[in-house]
Amino acid sequence: MKLLFILDPLASLKTHKDTSLAIMREAATRGHELHVCEQHDVMLQHEICRFKTVKFDFSTGENGYVLAETQTVKTDFFDAIFNRKDPPFDQEYLYLTYKLEFAVAQGARVINHPTAVRSWNEKLSVAKFPQFAPPFIVTSLYADVHAFLAEHHDIIIKPLDGMGGAGIFRLTKTDANLGVILEAATQHQTQTIMCQRYLPQITQGDKRILVIDGVPVPYALARIPKAGETRGNLAAGGKGVAQPLSARDLIIANTVGKTLKAEGLFLVGLDVIGDFLTEINVTSPTGMVEITAQTAHLSKPCNPASILLDALEAKPNA
Repeated sequence: MKLLFILDPLASLKTHKDTSLAIMREAATRGHELHVCEQHDVMLQHEICRFKTVKFDFSTGENGYVLAETQTVKTDFFDAIFNRKDPPFDQEYLYLTYKLEFAVAQGARVINHPTAVRSWNEKLSVAKFPQFAPPFIVTSLYADVHAFLAEHHDIIIKPLDGMGGAGIFRLTKTDANLGVILEAATQHQTQTIMCQRYLPQITQGDKRILVIDGVPVPYALARIPKAGETRGNLAAGGKGVAQPLSARDLIIANTVGKTLKAEGLFLVGLDVIGDFLTEINVTSPTGMVEITAQTAHLSKPCNPASILLDALEAKPNA
């Protein structure tokens, strides 16, 4: 197969832990042809979607890869297109989903489906599964946040378009910086945020559960906060520990996974703290490298990239 990966700049990727590169390595070992581009390399020429791409090959050189010359191709050149551009989900990201919708209409298989990516905000989408979500509100108004805080005493606030733990705060009623934090987070009541009840189980890890074509990977990556930190995100210094899914994890992941598959969301990362679903990551979920490395010694290792390629190859024209 010819596979295109829409990525952030290659120089910005952490080659030792990047999930996109892990998927690409697995694809390369199976003989698939790899191509890469960035979001601005996706264009419309009249109604036709075109991609300015370069062929990508892994190597033993300084960068670990070699690139061919740029070529401009139409959607039918590729068997599958992986949109692995990281958030923030800003206007340029929004425009990318619109362009990729034209690619889908012209026969492309885009992972994940651009319409679904646009519809499934990674924070708000937990509201689709209220039976699994912790108490939460979505608002931009100080009064709403104060009322929620008065009820729950200890809360987390976060922006709707961030990643890696950016902009997340833990607030209590006695927080001396409560006012200024709310001013900054809501941009003086003009920007919507999510507030969730603080879950003390975060000390045991914020579990990233990967769901591939509706089926959960059997191991999660529990991201455990470093001392003095509320956030478990690896980007915020958390430690990733691979662990088998619990019975509750399986209930959440299997239930949510059925809906995700029906929506065209092929690769998704669920965030679970304790017994609660806190986020549904549909843009560029990570954690594959850590799970693979930490389960390699087991009698049944878990390689999420291999699971993904198995699923892709099983339905190449889906």
